[in-house]
Amino acid sequence: MPLINESHDSLPYIDVEPSAGARARAEKLIVAELPSDYSSSIHPAIPAFPEPRFTPLMQQEVERKARGFPLVGGIDLSRYEAPEPPTRSSDAGSESTPDLDEWRQTLRRAYTASSHLSMRHENLALLEENGKNAWLIGNSQLEEILRGLEKELVQTKEAAELVNKQRKIAQEASQGELAGLEDSWRKGVGATLDVELAAENLRLQILEQRRHLAQQQSRVQLGATE
Repeated sequence: MPLINESHDSLPYIDVEPSAGARARAEKLIVAELPSDYSSSIHPAIPAFPEPRFTPLMQQEVERKARGFPLVGGIDLSRYEAPEPPTRSSDAGSESTPDLDEWRQTLRRAYTASSHLSMRHENLALLEENGKNAWLIGNSQLEEILRGLEKELVQTKEAAELVNKQRKIAQEASQGELAGLEDSWRKGVGATLDVELAAENLRLQILEQRRHLAQQQSRVQLGATE
């Protein structure tokens, strides 16, 4: 049965709260009607979950996280640090020719670190200039979203309260009729039981009368033969 067609016949505003024993018996009957795989199977009205489509790198990261392995690799922050100049070998003396390849690599790292610091300085300047306004605008937008959600929440609560009030009024208006119908049902069941009991007594009386007549006939026949 789809969830949208499911109905509940309980009347919480006029029905009495069931006892613990009655609730336990009802739950036992419900469990007896459920299939064996009800706790693991999805309701037919719920759509199936779509299959995830991860990139190979994302899938690798998901598997690493699932296995509990630590994170390795990532961004090497040491490349943004200021490099030390290459040192000359003490054996070569002060007049030795420096290694140009080593200096070139040091210069590349220094240029990378300098570019990184320049970009950070530029970003900090932009943040100092525009960060306050962006923060205030962001807060204003969030406050507007919050007001909209609070308004929607209030409307939803009012709608729920209205439905509950209407349901309570409808149930209380029908309480007398339901009580009369229940009383009529009980009286009808009692009258049916009285009729069945009277019919059973009448049947026993008929059987007793027939037995008595049969005994009298037997006595008459015995007297005639004597």
